[in-house]
Amino acid sequence: MTSSVKPLIPDDDAARLAAAFGRRGFMAGGVAGGLAATPLFAPGHAHAQAAAPGAEEITVDQARTAPIPIVLPSLGTGVAQQITDVISADLGNSGLFRPISATMPQGTPDFPTFKAMGARAVMTGRVMDQGSSLRVEFRLWDVPTGTQIQGTAYTAAAQDWRRIAHIIADVIYGRLLGEQGYFNSRIAYIARSGPRSHQVTRLAIMDQDGADSRYLTNGQWLTLMPRFNPSNSELAFLSYANYRPRVYLFNLSTGQQRILGDFSGISFAPRFSPDGSSVVLSVTRGGGSDIYVVDLATMARRQLTASGAIDTSPSFSPDGSQIVFNSDRGGAPQLYIMSASGGDAKRISYGHGNYGSPVWSPRGDLIAFARIANGSFSLGVMAPDGTGERILTEGFTVESPSFCPNGRVLAFCRQSSGGSNGAGFATGISTIDITGFHERALPAGSASDPAWSPLNK
Repeated sequence: MTSSVKPLIPDDDAARLAAAFGRRGFMAGGVAGGLAATPLFAPGHAHAQAAAPGAEEITVDQARTAPIPIVLPSLGTGVAQQITDVISADLGNSGLFRPISATMPQGTPDFPTFKAMGARAVMTGRVMDQGSSLRVEFRLWDVPTGTQIQGTAYTAAAQDWRRIAHIIADVIYGRLLGEQGYFNSRIAYIARSGPRSHQVTRLAIMDQDGADSRYLTNGQWLTLMPRFNPSNSELAFLSYANYRPRVYLFNLSTGQQRILGDFSGISFAPRFSPDGSSVVLSVTRGGGSDIYVVDLATMARRQLTASGAIDTSPSFSPDGSQIVFNSDRGGAPQLYIMSASGGDAKRISYGHGNYGSPVWSPRGDLIAFARIANGSFSLGVMAPDGTGERILTEGFTVESPSFCPNGRVLAFCRQSSGGSNGAGFATGISTIDITGFHERALPAGSASDPAWSPLNK
């Protein structure tokens, strides 16, 4: 670790985590220890599979109104059934698909039967247990035309069966909706335990569906605000290790740890630039805070704001040209946008209440935020120019929004009010569609501060 400070994550634990997560960044054919993907052509056809159905036939908006019926027969018993269950849960939980269970023999589907059922697509396949590895053959068929629109055989380590299932769900999502899926991704978060007045916090990571959680820190020090690097498997997070709040970097693939700069004030609220080469963060100064950007190669820092106010929670636009942030320079916390190089800032929030926690969608079309008005919290989105503000959900506390890789879903923290001595208090992570529909709680236990990864991180 680059410092005389004792490593926040013990070296043995860092090496163990690197071995686990470094292996899971697979998505390239023939990579040793990773995943190999081989095309499967339609039976009786030597040439490329048929083109996907016309994009005009199914859109995401149409699927929200009427989820796409898709037949998902079991791929077999044991781990094969587990793979089927994960695929079905991924698609069903998105709110855009209606999985239909069915029993059917291997081979070409009975299209007239499935068409009579109203199915739009059907999946077939099989799983072959090869000891230390699995081979999963998967085909996707368009029911109205009776053609195969995808065929792939995946081979990977046996313990990566969940990853294969998420990848297949992403392929189905992409082929039927015409945009990239997000199921093969993860969420970093803060796991919480103990009484509300004295909670133990641990940096943790899980699959986007809440499964396969792992702790990265042991809870000795208060840990908050994890953020993923969009270009590699690095995490930035705030830790109060050794009683000094600072931003740390931890590389999930290599186990390398380092402190992000050594500011005289408290550094917090880190977010990576879109290319992963720098981090923008806030640093306390007297009674306020300023926004800095730190180059990760040289650790050179540059101050972007000096308003004399509290400037915090910066987030880059997807093209890296602008930064949205929260500031009370106008007398109350509101959202502002400035150039990524600093300079004049333009206020974009004008609704009732105080705004905070802005984050730019990876699609570039929306900025999500948390708002406090009349003593209650709400979570919403607006266009980057401040127009089209919409509230998605409300509650005692809803905060910390984070977009999924394709920008269609937000993860956030929801907390309930507590009674005497904190009785009845609960905090957890939920997801919601950007239209404000299909909110659901993830099975992550007591948790907060979600940060969605890019795909395969």
